[in-house]
Amino acid sequence: MVDVKKVTKLFGNKKVVDDVTVKIEKGTITTFIGPNGAGKSTLLSMVSRLVSKDTGEILIDNVELSKTKSSELAKKLSILKQSNVINLRLTIKELVSFGRFPYSQGKLTKEDWKFVDEAIQYMGLQDIQDKYLDELSGGQKQRAFIAMVLAQDTEYILLDEPLNNLDMKHSVQIMKVLRRMVDELGKTIVIVIHDINFASCYSDYIVALKDGKVVKEGKAQEIITPEALSEIYDMNFDIKNINNNRIAVYYS
Repeated sequence: MVDVKKVTKLFGNKKVVDDVTVKIEKGTITTFIGPNGAGKSTLLSMVSRLVSKDTGEILIDNVELSKTKSSELAKKLSILKQSNVINLRLTIKELVSFGRFPYSQGKLTKEDWKFVDEAIQYMGLQDIQDKYLDELSGGQKQRAFIAMVLAQDTEYILLDEPLNNLDMKHSVQIMKVLRRMVDELGKTIVIVIHDINFASCYSDYIVALKDGKVVKEGKAQEIITPEALSEIYDMNFDIKNINNNRIAVYYS
């Protein structure tokens, strides 16, 4: 479990994350939703230790994050940020092999390549694994980056807006494979996401942030309501039940 306790982050005089407490249960998809500037990505970055917290505690499996060695943390937790700019011409297989760095330090063993091959297969990339990244569609490229994270073989996977710049078809493909990773592989996935309907359909738990604070949290049926969403986004919402999913219809 990831246990965030009274965490605060300031940039200058502004509290971007303000006294946030939240628990992320193992074997679940937890999504962070909320308007721009709510502190979602900053909170995710603090959980991964890419950004330092100013106050509070973050514990992973009851161990404070600051007391965990970087080499050990990289075997327990992986993160994929919004912008993944690599200034090298790499094939999918070469990119995915980077996920094994915490174990191999760049000198991949037979066991490392086994994880690479399994991740490529799991993401359905085996037929194009020798293609270069600049030859891929947006959806293929995002699946390649997720395969790299999968090859890292961590229990906890943090994804910052993984559907950014993807069309509907590829967004659905990504969310379905993330759901499978939890249900089949036992991963614990935390996602920052803007599309509240994807959050509703694929999440086990939703945490809504606004102005750096947690304003609502719970299961989809508790968060995807006209009253809760109106409080989070300052908009009007209508909720439809479609195939046992709560779908938000929103308009100005």
